[in-house]
Amino acid sequence: MSEKVERKKSALREEFGFFDDPRDTFEYIIAKTKSLPRLPDDLKKEEYLVKGCVSSLWLVPSFDGRSGECSFKSDADSVITRGIAALVCEAYGGLAPSEILELDPAIFDELKIGTQLSPNRRNGLGQLCKKIADFAKSHLD
Repeated sequence: MSEKVERKKSALREEFGFFDDPRDTFEYIIAKTKSLPRLPDDLKKEEYLVKGCVSSLWLVPSFDGRSGECSFKSDADSVITRGIAALVCEAYGGLAPSEILELDPAIFDELKIGTQLSPNRRNGLGQLCKKIADFAKSHLD
């Protein structure tokens, strides 16, 4: 596993590892979300919609050919979905496509984020991670 992926995982564990109560975790995620910019309406279109999510969730991926890194922007009509999507985008952002495929989405279960979601929201998280992985696969060298 690349050093960059290990650093991302360590940062996530450090940020979320001290929460004992899942409610505290989600309150923290929601609080962080309030300061994030919203996607412009012209990016909230069908091609960016994440299917299988209860809420409307948009993921706008990009690849920088010079740095070889991917970045992701997201937005949702539900505050918790928006917060979780922002967390996922932050976790995978700044990684090369091959590194994205190394970062197992099970990290979100390890942090007790995925495991605390309703089945529908959990499905949405899985679909978001799949869409990110598919984007990374399409940009492998």
